[in-house]
Amino acid sequence: MTNLQETPAGTGVSGELRQDTTVGGKDLTRWDTRTGRRLVEVVHRISQVLGPHGALILTLLVGAVISAALTAAFSEVYEAVVAADGVAGLDHPVLAASKDLRTPALDVAVTAFTDVGGTIGMPVLAVAIMAVLALRRRSWTPVILIVTAGLGSLLMTIAGKRLVGRTRPDLSDAVPPYEHSASFPSGHSLNAVVIAGIVAYLIILRLHSNRARILTAAAAALFAVAIGLSRVFLGHHWLTDVLAAWALGAAWLAIVITAHRLYLTVRKHHEPRDVKHTPAGNK
Repeated sequence: MTNLQETPAGTGVSGELRQDTTVGGKDLTRWDTRTGRRLVEVVHRISQVLGPHGALILTLLVGAVISAALTAAFSEVYEAVVAADGVAGLDHPVLAASKDLRTPALDVAVTAFTDVGGTIGMPVLAVAIMAVLALRRRSWTPVILIVTAGLGSLLMTIAGKRLVGRTRPDLSDAVPPYEHSASFPSGHSLNAVVIAGIVAYLIILRLHSNRARILTAAAAALFAVAIGLSRVFLGHHWLTDVLAAWALGAAWLAIVITAHRLYLTVRKHHEPRDVKHTPAGNK
């Protein structure tokens, strides 16, 4: 890739340090806790060996291991809740209510929408957005974040399905085309939270209006919620599969964003040479 130090303001490393380090007046590179400051020091040392992007990738890989452990722990809790008929007591009533709402036209519309969050629709959408962001910013950061976020989400889905192996609602209660993999967690719901969340985060970093930031976050949240509810409406998942997927997706998204904040901190505070001789940009 071309020397990012020579790219126009708003792109490359200089663009990241000028525009991505604050959101609504909050400095993303400031860490007020002792744990946060220690993390910064560790990532800084790694970056001295692997470079900032190498440190970002390694941090995300460590985060993926943490997420895998979280998935395993969550699976144990989930099984206990289901066995006690806690939140799972909502599954059958919600499915019954969904069936009452169905019509042929609505079934087709919801199926088309839910396919956007499927194994074909979501990767295509993610890659398209990733390419636009990477080219506009002339930076590998959107590629690293979106690819890693998506892969982590996929691995969490696979791990959860193998650990729990929950049966989906009966085919007689579902709208075709039918799915036959394990029900927990809902992959569509988990992926929607992670991909929509990381894309919204990257967009929000470059927005200057609080109203625009709120609308962007709300749109991402609405999309993730709608995808999850579509899975229940169609009878492809139980409600608790979707609730668990939202929780796991939010946890992984938080880890990815934290890794990016650490990357920005190392860039800003430990590598000032990256922004030398760059033209001043507008905040």
